Formats: sequence, C-alpha cells, structure tokens
Amino acid sequence: MSFIDNIKSRYKGGNIVEKLIYINIAVFVLMLLINTFSGLYNSDSSWFIKWFSLDDNYSALLTKPWTIITYGFLHAGFIHILFNLIALYYIGNLFIEYFTQKQLLSFYLLGTLFGGLFYLLSQNYFPLFQGRSSYLVGASAGISAIFVGIATYLPNYQLKIRFIGFVKLWHLTAIWIALDVLGLSGDNAGGHFAHLGGALLGFLYVNQSSNKKLKIWDKISAIFSSKKKPLKTVYKSPKKTTKSNKNSSLTQQQIDAILDKISKSGYDTLSKAEKEFLFKQGKK
Repeated sequence: MSFIDNIKSRYKGGNIVEKLIYINIAVFVLMLLINTFSGLYNSDSSWFIKWFSLDDNYSALLTKPWTIITYGFLHAGFIHILFNLIALYYIGNLFIEYFTQKQLLSFYLLGTLFGGLFYLLSQNYFPLFQGRSSYLVGASAGISAIFVGIATYLPNYQLKIRFIGFVKLWHLTAIWIALDVLGLSGDNAGGHFAHLGGALLGFLYVNQSSNKKLKIWDKISAIFSSKKKPLKTVYKSPKKTTKSNKNSSLTQQQIDAILDKISKSGYDTLSKAEKEFLFKQGKK
C-alpha cells in the first residue's frame, strides 16, 4: 500500500476529529506548496490567504461569503496549527464520548461562524482597530466552541495533567477564556474576539439544547413520582393494620368467652356455632 493510499484509508476509517485534523493538515500543506512555487516564479503567494481568510470589513464578506467558514481551516504557521490540532484531538475525542460526531462537526462549523462574526464586530466597532487592516485565520474559534460545549455539559469532569494532577474541566475552560479576555487589546486581539465568539456558541448550544431540557424534566418527574409511592403506601397501611388489629382483638375475646364457658359448665354446654368457631380457630 502506497503512502497516499494509506492516508486515504486512515481518513476513511477515522472519526470526525481525525478527519478534521487531516483536512486542516492538507490545507496547510497546500498553502506551503503554493508559497514555495510562487516564490520560485517570483509571483504573489498571498492570493490563497486573501481568497480564503476572513477580512476585517463587511464589504469583503459580501464578495467572498465563504470566508466566514474557510478561515477556520487556515493557519498562520507550524506552531499555530500544531497547538490547535493537539487541542482538537484531545478535546474533540472527549466530546464525542458524550455527543455525536455530527454534533461535533456542527460545533466546529458554527463556532467558526460565530467567531468570524465576533471578529467582524470587534474590528468595526472598537476605536482600537480604527485605521488598522487585518485578516483572520485559524481553527481556534471552532475548537473553543467544542471545548466550552463539553465543559458546560460536564463541568466537574477531571483530566489528569502531568506534574499537576487532576484538574476539573471547567477550571481549564476558565483559564482558556481568561487568556482570551486578557488578550483583547493585544497584537492578536481580533483572534481573541473570535475565540470568545466560538466559546459563546458552545455554551449556548449546550445550555439551550432540547436533550438537556428533557433530562432535567425527567429528573423533575422522577422526584415527584418518587414522592407519590411513599404517600400511597403510608395512606393505605394504617387502614389495613387497624382492620387486622380489630379482627384479632374480636376473635380473641370470643375465644376467651368460650373457654370461660367451658371451664364453668363444660364443653357439652357449647352451642353448635361456638363448637364450629372453636374448631376453626384450632386449625389456624
């Protein structure tokens, strides 16, 4: 099997996380090849980035609407893609243990979309970015949506980190978001706004999901149904016990009266009904 065939086989057999990783790597390699051959021919190599990255103005989005998604598959360098794909691998595989692969893809794409919208809003609203020109690339917004989504669903899930120990998922997410907030006025401020947009999507997606509402409703129903059973038992039990006690008390009084009659007058003085009653009680 050739190298290309092996890659194809791995891609087909991989889960959605692995497929997203392969796609991001393939786009990154393609970008490197374009840059290399463009350099050999002394031509502009930035056309690929310009065509698929997200510009900071709304007019560019109208002429290139696909860039609101495609920027999420581009990366500025090797370190950029390396850290993003490592995070996607670990967080993504945790995510699909509790959600479907289709949902992970939805988180990735919608997180990328929300991140792009946050980027555009920030670049065109805050005075800090006036007079500047930038473009957005990277999968971080989609990964933030996945990260915050699974942390919203399992906030107390613990991950074991070397040299640190067990850390709750929501603690890691809080650090992730805090770093983005602190970077809102830095050199990569637009990227941090995009991360926060993806994070917001992840939180809202899980918090408002119909599945979660149904689970909460089931828990509420279980609470009420569990209360009904004891009440029903407690309500009926005294009646049964009282009735049984009354019957036992009455029977014992009749037996005592018959035995008292026998001791005074003898067995032959008993009536037919009294003899039958005494006979039945002796069989019990």
